[in-house]
Amino acid sequence: MSDPGSAATMIDQQVKELDAIAKRTIQDFNTTLGTERMGNWKIRTVALLQQHAGQAEADGLAKKNPGIAFTNDLIEEFSDEVECYRSYLVTLAKRLRAATPPTAG
Repeated sequence: MSDPGSAATMIDQQVKELDAIAKRTIQDFNTTLGTERMGNWKIRTVALLQQHAGQAEADGLAKKNPGIAFTNDLIEEFSDEVECYRSYLVTLAKRLRAATPPTAG
């Protein structure tokens, strides 16, 4: 694993990208395109996690699945998936920051 602080910063950027995909999807009301964008985002993010945070963290995101929704509301299901990935990444970034020794100065 590289520096935990830089890994946490990379994760913050991926969360921002995810939030932007979610916002755009809801504005456009196009969950099909949003799901495709999120799939591409997830592939990139798993690769970045593998590179910056380690295989276990990358596998953790790769295996994340929001589960079955019974609402038949595509926006709600999309939002649930976003939140599933988002909460994993935010928790991981916090954990990495806690493992980062404070810098002197």
